[in-house]
Amino acid sequence: MTPHRHHGRGRLRRPRTALGTLAALLLAAACVPGTDGSGAAGTGGAAVTATPDPGKAGKVTLTVWDQQTRGGTNAEIERLNEEFEKKYPNVTIKRVARSFNDLKKTLKLALSGDNPPDVVQANQGYADMVAFARAGMLTPLDSYAGLYSWNTRFPQTLLNLNRVAPDGKRFGTGQLYGISQEGEYIGVYYNKKVLRKADLEPPRTWQDLTAALPKLKQAGELPVQFGNLDKYPAIHTFGVLQGQAAGSAEPVRETVFGRGGGFDTDATRTAARTLAGWAKQGYVPKGANGKGYDDAAKQFADGKGAFLITGTWQLADLREPMGDDLGFMPPPPAAGKQPVTTGGEGLPWSITSKSDHPQVAAAYLDFLTDAHAAKVMTEEGVLPVVPGQAAEQLDPDSPNGQMVAGWEKLNAADGLVPYLDYTTPTFYDTLSADLQGVLSGDLGPDEFAERTQKEYAEFRAQQQSDDGDDGDGGDAQ
Repeated sequence: MTPHRHHGRGRLRRPRTALGTLAALLLAAACVPGTDGSGAAGTGGAAVTATPDPGKAGKVTLTVWDQQTRGGTNAEIERLNEEFEKKYPNVTIKRVARSFNDLKKTLKLALSGDNPPDVVQANQGYADMVAFARAGMLTPLDSYAGLYSWNTRFPQTLLNLNRVAPDGKRFGTGQLYGISQEGEYIGVYYNKKVLRKADLEPPRTWQDLTAALPKLKQAGELPVQFGNLDKYPAIHTFGVLQGQAAGSAEPVRETVFGRGGGFDTDATRTAARTLAGWAKQGYVPKGANGKGYDDAAKQFADGKGAFLITGTWQLADLREPMGDDLGFMPPPPAAGKQPVTTGGEGLPWSITSKSDHPQVAAAYLDFLTDAHAAKVMTEEGVLPVVPGQAAEQLDPDSPNGQMVAGWEKLNAADGLVPYLDYTTPTFYDTLSADLQGVLSGDLGPDEFAERTQKEYAEFRAQQQSDDGDDGDGGDAQ
């Protein structure tokens, strides 16, 4: 759920030797169904045997729908689009940029029409990518993945997040339907000036962070800036709290992929109780359910709040107004534990099945995700899936350097949990609404755990029933 202009790189610091091996480490232990990455192009995915040359395609208008509306992500897409048009003067990119929520609401209608966009960003999981692939609205990209070496450029575990099984029942296995530009994770932004005023240091452990909250309130400062009018911010904050309560990424991750114990757990109840407690004790703004996500971020940048828990996509927008007062880290782990948080990769770029220019679209996807694109993204404060040489030159004490270092630590520790809304086709709506109830005090932690477990169990039972009807012998693992 995404998201720059100031490029002050500062003095050069020690190179990040870990970046050379990051591609091998990246989510190496993330367990998803079908990690073999199998799946040749099927219906709508005609085999392509030669690398497309957009320059020989004649006059082309490529219509692209994206949700890169924030400062850094908007800036890097604008730069890359301009460069692509300069490289291929016969191609015009007609860009339609929408917020995540607006894109989610309108994309299905656009894809089902007679004149859909050529390229779209379609959210991973059952509600969007799986549904669109099953309906034949997206083009399988396996042939292009071979031609452009996407299978070696990206770790298979991240590619697998953009795969859909041939029967359209699961993601994480089967055919490839998109590739992602960005790595992303939910972290903790902190305002150094606000912490200093309260005589506090940036937290090193989760215990440090939670102990700072009452001290900040006593000092007259807002501990955690937060706005949940858009509903998805609570999913992210809850995911952080659930990961901390679980102690590692594996139990929650296994549940998201349909192989875990579900949501009726101590970690779920503890996280819900903590979120409700933060609201009740005034650690987040009163009436947070009525405050917009962007408004909360702007207020944090203005010094109203010590911490802001949100994704790496927000960094570029905060870096400009806050300067040296801004700090960033993955959620600090509990003492003796490894870091854990929600994250993975940004919304994938997909080619629609009715596109008149699929080969030009494939070349465009490759252009958006190659090594040069990673350099442009780094310059604009955006985290590439695989950071390149430009990231090695970042000041490790800068927010950008802290963001990349956190990405390394999380992947080395196998500490990333996929977004919780991937879990079922309707889990985004259920979870976001129920978390608003948790924040308002209308829904208790036990009832919340029971409701989420009920939806999870019903969906898993339906999947198993469908498997039995198909005679395939059970889950694909």
